[in-house]
Amino acid sequence: MAEKSTTTNAATPQAAGLRGLLKNRNFRFLWLGQIISDFGDSLTMLTLLVLVNALTGSTAALATMFIVLTVPQITFGLVAGVYVDRLDRKKIMVLSDLARGALVLGFIFVDSADKLWMLYLLGFVQATVGTLFTPARSALIPSIVPRSDLMSANSIAQVSRIIAGLLGTAGAGVMVGIFGSFWPAFVLDALTFFVSVLFVSRIAAPARENVPDSTGGIKAVLGQFVDGMRIIRHTSALAGTLVAAGVMMLGIGAVNVLLVPMIMNDLKVPVTWFAGIEFSQTSAMILSGSFVAVIAAKLKPTNIVSATLLGIGVAVAGLSLVTEVWHLIPIMFVVGWMVTPLQGAIATLVQTSVSDSVRGRISSALNTIISTASLVSMGLAGVLGTLMGVRNVFLLSGAIVVTAGVVSAWVFRIGGKPARAAEDVPASRMSLSSGVME
Repeated sequence: MAEKSTTTNAATPQAAGLRGLLKNRNFRFLWLGQIISDFGDSLTMLTLLVLVNALTGSTAALATMFIVLTVPQITFGLVAGVYVDRLDRKKIMVLSDLARGALVLGFIFVDSADKLWMLYLLGFVQATVGTLFTPARSALIPSIVPRSDLMSANSIAQVSRIIAGLLGTAGAGVMVGIFGSFWPAFVLDALTFFVSVLFVSRIAAPARENVPDSTGGIKAVLGQFVDGMRIIRHTSALAGTLVAAGVMMLGIGAVNVLLVPMIMNDLKVPVTWFAGIEFSQTSAMILSGSFVAVIAAKLKPTNIVSATLLGIGVAVAGLSLVTEVWHLIPIMFVVGWMVTPLQGAIATLVQTSVSDSVRGRISSALNTIISTASLVSMGLAGVLGTLMGVRNVFLLSGAIVVTAGVVSAWVFRIGGKPARAAEDVPASRMSLSSGVME
């Protein structure tokens, strides 16, 4: 008999670690599917960039590929959340993986610069389908994991994503190098999607209650979208979380862009140092994930968000004071150590601040805010770096992240009870035409 995996109201004394979570049959299948799928995503991401470079040798073409893969989350992400709440989330994940697996195989036929449009089109469609999968997975987790274990589950998922991403990136380099061709990587990625389908299809998700009405056309969809945005505005903990996530990405997005110029142009050392710095940050993210269960037992997610934002902000500002390249290693270790519990806490707050009927919309809103803020931050980084200098941008970025920590602490402190989902409000308070709360 499968384990009972619905969320309960009884709190456990201490959050479960990886071993305890893997005893949960449903989470185990979801986690295994995620690892395999994330491996394939990273494999294809690097392979696509290498392919575009090999066909064109153009940085503009590379930038276009990156934009094509990013735009769907910004443009369709919020509306995708409405369908995640309307429809069966497990089926959404299965169909999304099947579609993405088929689309990846289409990359095989791009063998010349004349067919680059096909690469852009397939990449855009695949990324658009992905805007359904990610919030569906996030919204499903609270249905199969006890509330007391959500922080651990989200953090473990984040750590697994990092490891799978590293392995996928390394695998892409090895496969392209050994085979001298790109199609083996795309075939392997397609297989990872299909294997993910096998795991996800075995999840015994409990029946949902208060499912939003799935009838009606675009007017009803827009009405339910507005409901989700109103719930964010009226839920202090949720609003604080989303604002903090967005402001944080505005601050640290610049770090990803300007760290290499700082190493090469300011500190005047080989770019190979970047590998050691990246290893320092990544290893810290993985190590801190093993302590999340202990942290979750002692601190509330709101406290974790505010404290880690303050820590990251101070560390990022500290980059402006670096005089030797080795100084970057402990600073980026601190940043990495803070990131895993921060992301786990943010995901947990998003999942627990609202009812199940709107989790898809809220999760999509979070993903869209982070993607938009990151894109804006990276776009401004080069301009500000030229105008202000790299060190001053780091100082400004750190101040922005610290501000996010202070503001989030204030919002969490004054926040009241989470607002109910629009679908849980009595019908007399709903607009009959659009479903918008009156």
